[in-house]
Amino acid sequence: MLAVILLIWQQQQLTSVFSTTPSPDQVHQSPAVKPESGPRHQLNYQQWVDILKQEAKVVADQRPQRLSILVGDSLTLWFPVELLPEDRSWLNQAISGESSEGLLKRLALFDSTQPEVIFVMIGINDLIRGVSDRVILDNQQRIMIDLRKAHPKAQIVVQSILPHGGENATWEGREKLLVIANSRIRQLNQQLQSIATKVGVKYLDLYPLFTDQQGNLRHEFTTDGLHLSPTGYVVWRTALQMYSNMELASL
Repeated sequence: MLAVILLIWQQQQLTSVFSTTPSPDQVHQSPAVKPESGPRHQLNYQQWVDILKQEAKVVADQRPQRLSILVGDSLTLWFPVELLPEDRSWLNQAISGESSEGLLKRLALFDSTQPEVIFVMIGINDLIRGVSDRVILDNQQRIMIDLRKAHPKAQIVVQSILPHGGENATWEGREKLLVIANSRIRQLNQQLQSIATKVGVKYLDLYPLFTDQQGNLRHEFTTDGLHLSPTGYVVWRTALQMYSNMELASL
Protein backbone atom coordinates (compact mmCIF):
# COMPACT_ATOMS: atom_id res chain seq x y z
CA MET A 1 0.00 0.00 0.00
CA LEU A 2 2.94 2.35 0.64
CA ALA A 3 3.88 2.14 -3.04
CA VAL A 4 0.31 2.89 -4.14
CA ILE A 5 -0.01 5.88 -1.81
CA LEU A 6 3.39 7.19 -2.88
CA LEU A 7 2.51 6.90 -6.55
CA ILE A 8 -0.79 8.74 -6.09
CA TRP A 9 0.97 11.54 -4.26
CA GLN A 10 3.75 11.73 -6.82
CA GLN A 11 1.34 11.83 -9.75
CA GLN A 12 -0.54 14.69 -8.11
CA GLN A 13 2.70 16.59 -7.61
CA LEU A 14 3.96 15.95 -11.13
CA THR A 15 0.60 16.75 -12.68
CA SER A 16 0.66 20.16 -11.03
CA VAL A 17 3.95 20.88 -12.81
CA PHE A 18 2.66 20.20 -16.35
CA SER A 19 -0.16 22.20 -17.88
CA THR A 20 -0.56 22.12 -21.66
CA THR A 21 -3.24 21.88 -24.29
CA PRO A 22 -2.75 18.49 -25.96
CA SER A 23 -4.38 17.15 -29.08
CA PRO A 24 -7.66 15.16 -28.69
CA ASP A 25 -5.79 11.84 -28.81
CA GLN A 26 -3.54 13.03 -25.99
CA VAL A 27 -6.20 14.24 -23.55
CA HIS A 28 -6.32 12.16 -20.37
CA GLN A 29 -9.79 12.37 -18.83
CA SER A 30 -11.44 9.72 -16.70
CA PRO A 31 -14.83 8.62 -18.07
CA ALA A 32 -15.82 7.26 -14.68
CA VAL A 33 -14.28 9.69 -12.19
CA LYS A 34 -14.49 13.47 -12.43
CA PRO A 35 -12.34 15.86 -10.37
CA GLU A 36 -14.24 17.22 -7.40
CA SER A 37 -12.84 20.71 -7.67
CA GLY A 38 -10.41 22.84 -9.58
CA PRO A 39 -9.16 22.51 -13.18
CA ARG A 40 -7.80 19.16 -14.30
CA HIS A 41 -4.34 19.40 -15.82
CA GLN A 42 -4.03 17.69 -19.17
CA LEU A 43 -0.79 16.12 -20.23
CA ASN A 44 0.56 15.28 -23.65
CA TYR A 45 1.98 11.86 -24.44
CA GLN A 46 5.62 12.64 -23.68
CA GLN A 47 4.71 14.21 -20.36
CA TRP A 48 2.87 11.05 -19.38
CA VAL A 49 5.88 8.97 -20.40
CA ASP A 50 8.08 11.17 -18.20
CA ILE A 51 5.74 10.70 -15.24
CA LEU A 52 5.57 6.94 -15.68
CA LYS A 53 9.35 6.76 -15.90
CA GLN A 54 9.68 8.60 -12.59
CA GLU A 55 7.01 6.49 -10.92
CA ALA A 56 8.73 3.30 -12.08
CA LYS A 57 12.01 4.60 -10.63
CA VAL A 58 10.35 5.20 -7.26
CA VAL A 59 9.06 1.64 -7.24
CA ALA A 60 12.41 0.25 -8.38
CA ASP A 61 14.07 2.05 -5.46
CA GLN A 62 11.42 1.05 -2.92
CA ARG A 63 11.19 -2.59 -4.08
CA PRO A 64 7.70 -3.25 -2.65
CA GLN A 65 6.70 -6.83 -2.03
CA ARG A 66 4.27 -8.61 -4.36
CA LEU A 67 4.44 -5.91 -7.01
CA SER A 68 1.98 -6.12 -9.89
CA ILE A 69 2.22 -3.80 -12.91
CA LEU A 70 -0.69 -2.74 -15.11
CA VAL A 71 0.15 -1.65 -18.66
CA GLY A 72 -2.20 -0.52 -21.41
CA ASP A 73 -4.42 2.36 -22.48
CA SER A 74 -7.18 4.46 -20.86
CA LEU A 75 -9.13 1.40 -19.73
CA THR A 76 -6.17 0.43 -17.56
CA LEU A 77 -5.16 4.00 -16.71
CA TRP A 78 -8.46 4.74 -15.00
CA PHE A 79 -8.65 1.54 -12.99
CA PRO A 80 -9.74 2.97 -9.59
CA VAL A 81 -6.94 2.47 -7.07
CA GLU A 82 -9.44 1.57 -4.36
CA LEU A 83 -10.73 -1.34 -6.46
CA LEU A 84 -7.38 -2.97 -7.10
CA PRO A 85 -6.85 -6.19 -5.09
CA GLU A 86 -5.36 -5.21 -1.74
CA ASP A 87 -3.06 -8.20 -1.23
CA ARG A 88 -0.29 -6.69 -3.36
CA SER A 89 1.35 -3.42 -4.44
CA TRP A 90 0.40 -1.90 -7.80
CA LEU A 91 2.17 0.22 -10.39
CA ASN A 92 -0.01 1.58 -13.19
CA GLN A 93 1.99 2.23 -16.39
CA ALA A 94 -0.92 2.95 -18.73
CA ILE A 95 -1.47 5.95 -21.00
CA SER A 96 -4.77 7.10 -22.48
CA GLY A 97 -4.97 6.56 -26.23
CA GLU A 98 -2.04 4.13 -26.19
CA SER A 99 -1.45 1.78 -29.13
CA SER A 100 0.37 -1.54 -29.26
CA GLU A 101 3.23 0.15 -31.11
CA GLY A 102 3.48 2.90 -28.50
CA LEU A 103 3.47 0.44 -25.63
CA LEU A 104 6.13 -1.69 -27.32
CA LYS A 105 8.44 1.32 -27.56
CA ARG A 106 8.20 2.24 -23.87
CA LEU A 107 8.37 -1.13 -22.10
CA ALA A 108 11.89 -0.31 -20.91
CA LEU A 109 10.46 2.38 -18.60
CA PHE A 110 9.90 -0.19 -15.87
CA ASP A 111 12.78 -2.56 -16.66
CA SER A 112 14.39 -1.86 -13.27
CA THR A 113 11.33 -2.89 -11.27
CA GLN A 114 10.94 -6.41 -9.94
CA PRO A 115 7.29 -7.30 -10.50
CA GLU A 116 5.67 -10.55 -9.54
CA VAL A 117 3.03 -10.12 -12.26
CA ILE A 118 2.60 -7.84 -15.29
CA PHE A 119 -0.94 -7.46 -16.65
CA VAL A 120 -1.18 -6.24 -20.25
CA MET A 121 -4.26 -5.00 -22.11
CA ILE A 122 -3.77 -3.23 -25.45
CA GLY A 123 -5.32 -3.15 -28.91
CA ILE A 124 -8.62 -1.29 -28.99
CA ASN A 125 -6.99 1.99 -30.06
CA ASP A 126 -5.18 0.17 -32.87
CA LEU A 127 -8.53 -1.06 -34.16
CA ILE A 128 -10.06 2.41 -33.88
CA ARG A 129 -7.17 3.82 -35.94
CA GLY A 130 -7.50 1.18 -38.65
CA VAL A 131 -4.41 -0.88 -37.84
CA SER A 132 -4.55 -4.37 -39.35
CA ASP A 133 -4.98 -7.49 -37.25
CA ARG A 134 -1.61 -8.75 -38.44
CA VAL A 135 0.23 -5.66 -37.20
CA ILE A 136 -1.64 -5.74 -33.89
CA LEU A 137 -0.77 -9.39 -33.32
CA ASP A 138 2.85 -8.87 -34.36
CA ASN A 139 3.18 -6.00 -31.89
CA GLN A 140 1.47 -8.03 -29.17
CA GLN A 141 3.87 -10.91 -29.72
CA ARG A 142 6.87 -8.58 -29.54
CA ILE A 143 5.48 -7.10 -26.30
CA MET A 144 5.19 -10.59 -24.79
CA ILE A 145 8.70 -11.58 -25.87
CA ASP A 146 10.28 -8.34 -24.64
CA LEU A 147 8.53 -8.55 -21.26
CA ARG A 148 9.49 -12.20 -20.92
CA LYS A 149 13.13 -11.31 -21.57
CA ALA A 150 13.23 -8.24 -19.30
CA HIS A 151 11.32 -9.88 -16.44
CA PRO A 152 12.17 -13.60 -16.51
CA LYS A 153 10.90 -14.18 -12.96
CA ALA A 154 7.58 -12.42 -13.46
CA GLN A 155 4.32 -13.84 -14.71
CA ILE A 156 3.26 -12.04 -17.89
CA VAL A 157 -0.52 -12.01 -18.21
CA VAL A 158 -2.01 -10.84 -21.53
CA GLN A 159 -5.64 -9.85 -21.18
CA SER A 160 -8.18 -10.05 -23.98
CA ILE A 161 -9.33 -6.94 -25.82
CA LEU A 162 -12.77 -5.92 -24.54
CA PRO A 163 -15.81 -5.53 -26.81
CA HIS A 164 -17.48 -2.16 -27.44
CA GLY A 165 -21.09 -1.13 -26.97
CA GLY A 166 -22.17 -1.32 -30.63
CA GLU A 167 -25.18 0.77 -31.63
CA ASN A 168 -25.72 1.86 -28.03
CA ALA A 169 -22.29 3.51 -27.81
CA THR A 170 -22.27 7.24 -27.11
CA TRP A 171 -18.51 7.81 -27.20
CA GLU A 172 -17.51 10.78 -29.33
CA GLY A 173 -15.76 8.44 -31.78
CA ARG A 174 -18.84 6.21 -32.06
CA GLU A 175 -18.68 5.94 -35.84
CA LYS A 176 -15.15 4.55 -35.62
CA LEU A 177 -16.33 1.93 -33.15
CA LEU A 178 -19.21 0.82 -35.35
CA VAL A 179 -16.78 0.00 -38.15
CA ILE A 180 -15.19 -2.59 -35.85
CA ALA A 181 -17.30 -5.73 -35.53
CA ASN A 182 -17.16 -7.27 -32.08
CA SER A 183 -16.88 -10.62 -33.83
CA ARG A 184 -13.56 -9.38 -35.20
CA ILE A 185 -12.39 -8.57 -31.67
CA ARG A 186 -13.43 -12.04 -30.54
CA GLN A 187 -11.42 -13.66 -33.36
CA LEU A 188 -8.47 -11.40 -32.64
CA ASN A 189 -8.57 -12.54 -29.01
CA GLN A 190 -8.51 -16.18 -30.10
CA GLN A 191 -5.35 -15.51 -32.10
CA LEU A 192 -3.92 -13.55 -29.18
CA GLN A 193 -4.47 -16.53 -26.91
CA SER A 194 -2.66 -18.80 -29.36
CA ILE A 195 0.32 -16.45 -29.48
CA ALA A 196 0.43 -16.23 -25.68
CA THR A 197 0.52 -20.03 -25.47
CA LYS A 198 3.28 -20.17 -28.08
CA VAL A 199 5.41 -17.53 -26.35
CA GLY A 200 4.82 -19.07 -22.93
CA VAL A 201 2.87 -16.34 -21.16
CA LYS A 202 -0.49 -16.44 -19.42
CA TYR A 203 -3.75 -15.38 -21.08
CA LEU A 204 -6.70 -13.94 -19.13
CA ASP A 205 -9.94 -14.02 -21.12
CA LEU A 206 -12.06 -11.10 -19.89
CA TYR A 207 -14.12 -10.86 -23.07
CA PRO A 208 -17.03 -13.18 -22.10
CA LEU A 209 -17.42 -11.44 -18.73
CA PHE A 210 -18.25 -8.14 -20.42
CA THR A 211 -20.53 -9.16 -23.30
CA ASP A 212 -24.31 -9.19 -23.56
CA GLN A 213 -26.38 -11.63 -25.61
CA GLN A 214 -25.64 -9.65 -28.78
CA GLY A 215 -21.90 -9.83 -28.18
CA ASN A 216 -21.62 -6.14 -27.27
CA LEU A 217 -20.17 -4.52 -24.16
CA ARG A 218 -22.91 -4.69 -21.51
CA HIS A 219 -24.44 -1.26 -20.91
CA GLU A 220 -24.09 -1.43 -17.12
CA PHE A 221 -20.35 -1.99 -17.47
CA THR A 222 -19.63 1.11 -19.56
CA THR A 223 -20.05 4.86 -19.48
CA ASP A 224 -20.05 5.43 -23.24
CA GLY A 225 -19.70 2.10 -25.03
CA LEU A 226 -15.89 2.16 -24.85
CA HIS A 227 -14.74 3.12 -21.36
CA LEU A 228 -15.71 1.25 -18.21
CA SER A 229 -18.08 2.24 -15.45
CA PRO A 230 -17.32 1.57 -11.76
CA THR A 231 -19.38 -1.62 -12.09
CA GLY A 232 -17.23 -2.70 -15.02
CA TYR A 233 -14.09 -2.18 -12.96
CA VAL A 234 -15.55 -4.29 -10.16
CA VAL A 235 -15.94 -7.14 -12.67
CA TRP A 236 -12.36 -6.67 -13.84
CA ARG A 237 -11.09 -6.56 -10.25
CA THR A 238 -12.91 -9.81 -9.50
CA ALA A 239 -11.25 -11.45 -12.50
CA LEU A 240 -7.81 -10.28 -11.36
CA GLN A 241 -8.47 -11.54 -7.84
CA MET A 242 -9.73 -14.90 -9.07
CA TYR A 243 -6.69 -15.25 -11.33
CA SER A 244 -4.34 -14.50 -8.43
CA ASN A 245 -6.14 -16.98 -6.17
CA MET A 246 -5.96 -19.73 -8.79
CA GLU A 247 -2.25 -19.10 -9.34
CA LEU A 248 -1.59 -19.32 -5.61
CA ALA A 249 -3.59 -22.54 -5.37
CA SER A 250 -1.51 -24.09 -8.14
CA LEU A 251 1.77 -23.48 -6.33
